Amino acid sequence: MEEYVYIDGKKYRRGYTTGSCAAAASKAATHMLLTKNKIETINIDTPKGIPLSLKVHNINICSDYAQCSIEKDGGDDIDATHTMHIYAKAEFIDRANEDIVVCGGIGVGVVTKKGLSVEVGKAAINPVPMRMIHTEVRSVIGSDLKNTIGEDKSLKITISAPEGVEVAKKTFNPRLGIIGGISILGTTGIVEPMSDDGWKKSLSIELQMKKEQGLDKIILVPGNHGEQFIKEKLGLDMKYVVRTSNFIGYMLKEAQRMGYKKILMAGHIGKYIKISAGIFNTHSKVADARSEILVSNLAMMKAPYEFLERINECVTAEGAVELIDESDYKDIYNLISNKCKSKIDQYLLDEEIEVEVMMFKMDKTLLGKSDDADSLVEVFR
Repeated sequence: MEEYVYIDGKKYRRGYTTGSCAAAASKAATHMLLTKNKIETINIDTPKGIPLSLKVHNINICSDYAQCSIEKDGGDDIDATHTMHIYAKAEFIDRANEDIVVCGGIGVGVVTKKGLSVEVGKAAINPVPMRMIHTEVRSVIGSDLKNTIGEDKSLKITISAPEGVEVAKKTFNPRLGIIGGISILGTTGIVEPMSDDGWKKSLSIELQMKKEQGLDKIILVPGNHGEQFIKEKLGLDMKYVVRTSNFIGYMLKEAQRMGYKKILMAGHIGKYIKISAGIFNTHSKVADARSEILVSNLAMMKAPYEFLERINECVTAEGAVELIDESDYKDIYNLISNKCKSKIDQYLLDEEIEVEVMMFKMDKTLLGKSDDADSLVEVFR
């Protein structure tokens, strides 16, 4: 795909989603089912307004069905599904409730938990890709299938992804209760390189699922280390835990929007020290003032200049922790934790939401906590 965007002065190639692949494969398979002729490329429209002309692979035309695949291309935003093939099988079946029936085959996950945009028990084909499939297939068979094949038949489209069972293990699907394969995704049909939107949406979906399952309190952690801290050090039920990655401000606002009233936050000092200064996207490319924040707080605690110099020379927060642990300034951990809480309270401006913070170091040892963190931990037991 020769579509590009420029980000921070660099040129990045766009790609197309698994939803576009499914729609294109469905259209191509339907065309070949009707004509019994192979085609090399297929054209589709995308919600983004960018038309695609995609190469058709793995063609198999039989008397009663046609099948083919489209190779996923993530552009310069490569993910777990990049280069995998999304298949569509088109066949006529005895008359169903609809002219066009779309279902999932091998490698397409099945939804098992509430809170997603697809019903429990259905194939994980999201609403926009589903509409794209119907639109593209309808463009081949016409507005009335009865005129094409008769009143006693429907067209069945089966979307599959043979590599999807393994690929799904590298995605958020297991956490979202989508079992057996990948999801067919994409709200625009186009993959925007270097975009955080899809990642943030996946995190938010998990938060929404927990809410719809009846939870009114949540534990937010940046990632694996936070999960391990909650499980191994606090012994809390992991059903409450949702990852934020670096999008801490976004996930706090999402939790507020969804009506959570109690939020326990646990993270490594390297990320949470940024929150104490009001930095709510903790990716280093957005802001990295760890050393400056530590030095300024230690200075306010009247630490000697020589000690501040040594802290400032530390490349990592973990290195600074080693120095602080040997000093008389270990109270800084609780201080920073309380500052995190204060900044979060200012960020949310919602007195009904109780937020407490815990910070740990790399070996999951607790460093500091906000004043009422222990009380909130007990609420989760």
